Amino acid sequence: MGFFSFLGRVLFASLFILSAWQMFNDFGIDGGPAAKELIPKLAVAKKHISKLLGIAIPDVEVRHVVATNIFLKGVGGFLFVFGNSFGAFLLLVYVALSAPLLYDFYNYSRKHPEFTPLLNEFLQSIAIFGALLFFIGMKNSLPRRQHKKKAPKAKAN
Repeated sequence: MGFFSFLGRVLFASLFILSAWQMFNDFGIDGGPAAKELIPKLAVAKKHISKLLGIAIPDVEVRHVVATNIFLKGVGGFLFVFGNSFGAFLLLVYVALSAPLLYDFYNYSRKHPEFTPLLNEFLQSIAIFGALLFFIGMKNSLPRRQHKKKAPKAKAN
């Protein structure tokens, strides 16, 4: 059972680790293709949040957002492989922050051609979020192995 649990964690984390590796290789000076995709989405999110809160939101360097995503996915995925709850927490933070930003189906009407694919990707991210919560919950609910104390042997007289 331990092998299948490890294999499942490796397969699950490979989604994040390989994605982080690809983003790292494409990073370059300007943040790579991920930064180019994030620039308009961050602008829309900044506008929405600023309007909602009624305060000006400071500018965020897109390269820093991409670097943070690489860190969260890479380190979180690596720690998750070895069953570390902190790795699952890092992946939770990544999914919670990136899913609403990357898959902004709510900015489109239902008749728009981008609505359905973005909604599907968002729902998949919600499923991943749920799987990570399940992992953390199971990890915390399983009793730890306790070492049994050996009873002292009675001395023979």
